[in-house]
Amino acid sequence: MAAFSTRHLCAVAAALVLTVTAPATAAMAASDASLREVMFVGNNWEGTADVIKSTGDFAKVGRINVIPDKDARMAEINADPIKWIYFMAIRNGVGEGHDQFVDDMYSTPDGSSVVVSRPSFADVVSINLSTGAINWRFPVSGYRSDHMAVSPDGTRVAVSASTANTVHVLDINTGKQVGSFATGDKPHENIFTKDGKYIYNMAIGDVNTDLDAPWLDWTKGDRRITVVDATTYKQVKVIDMRSRLDAIGLTDYSDAVRPAVFSPDESKLYFQVSFFNGFFEYDLATDRITRTKTLPKNAATSDDRTTFVNDSRHHGLSMSPDGSKLCVAGTMDDYATVVNRGTLQEGPLVTASKPYWATVSGDGKDCVISESGADQVTVIDFATGQKVLSVPVGDHPQRVRLGHVAANWTGTGS
Repeated sequence: MAAFSTRHLCAVAAALVLTVTAPATAAMAASDASLREVMFVGNNWEGTADVIKSTGDFAKVGRINVIPDKDARMAEINADPIKWIYFMAIRNGVGEGHDQFVDDMYSTPDGSSVVVSRPSFADVVSINLSTGAINWRFPVSGYRSDHMAVSPDGTRVAVSASTANTVHVLDINTGKQVGSFATGDKPHENIFTKDGKYIYNMAIGDVNTDLDAPWLDWTKGDRRITVVDATTYKQVKVIDMRSRLDAIGLTDYSDAVRPAVFSPDESKLYFQVSFFNGFFEYDLATDRITRTKTLPKNAATSDDRTTFVNDSRHHGLSMSPDGSKLCVAGTMDDYATVVNRGTLQEGPLVTASKPYWATVSGDGKDCVISESGADQVTVIDFATGQKVLSVPVGDHPQRVRLGHVAANWTGTGS
């Protein structure tokens, strides 16, 4: 957690948020023989993305330098006192003493470029996968960019602007804004519905303060799910989990929705919240939380909420394509586990070092987690719940996304 002096810096700059996954979209299922399916692993503190195979041995394919313009960006930040304050607040607060150079990334449908959100630089860039050069850059509102989502047809990308309570929707090829919408405090995860009609945004409030006791929950801000029409970007509805949690007697639980995933028919939403070692099932039709799953605690993990990185005890959730299994990253408890969706029974607890994301392999057979504390990704078999293998990557991997590159691509930078 950040030092006392950092809290003052954050207070001056305003509270910032770290970052939770949508399944692979139709746009990412290209059949063109000139492309190969891969996984992009964002090494947040290093400013690189490792590209690995999406199945099999998950071997490294290549690497991308996502901050080729670092000198120019730093010159801008150093010349602007307000930008410098926010930059340092990110480093010393949500960055745990490190800069955040890559949060999220998606490739274009033709595999020619990758679009990356860069929190410390408060922007989104498109990087040419042949040359490593920047195609376009979009500075977000405010001072920090965060999670993204790509539309099912692959033409648009939605990005959260943490400090501006805004989501920008950009043309993935040109970087031009095609729409935007307001959110709750500190927008985080974004999910397009599979028909492309709606965007769900989860605002998680202020996660980098030490005001973590349940009775201080009111200090965390406006945390809610905002649902908008993905054509007009007009608000359709707001879902505040506070009243839904209160209705089942969980008044001391946070309503800050972190990683979330829909069931295949999108009738259920499974989500994690701040401080909780487990997840919830929410029924969209009845508008209520229908089941709660509490997962084991690691005896070595302190129950002191102020020790949880950015309030996230568990952070990372994915689902097998058939909807039968959930994969959960138990971040502060140092494990991941596969949970039977029908019974909510967890499988083996697979030891992992600060796992911070969970996604699905290209063939749908495995869960892939990022171990931010061990600089590797680990593959877990959905069928058995057992670890398959681990692959080394760069410094502090977080988001892992499926995408495409040219069949003969081997990297753009180190």
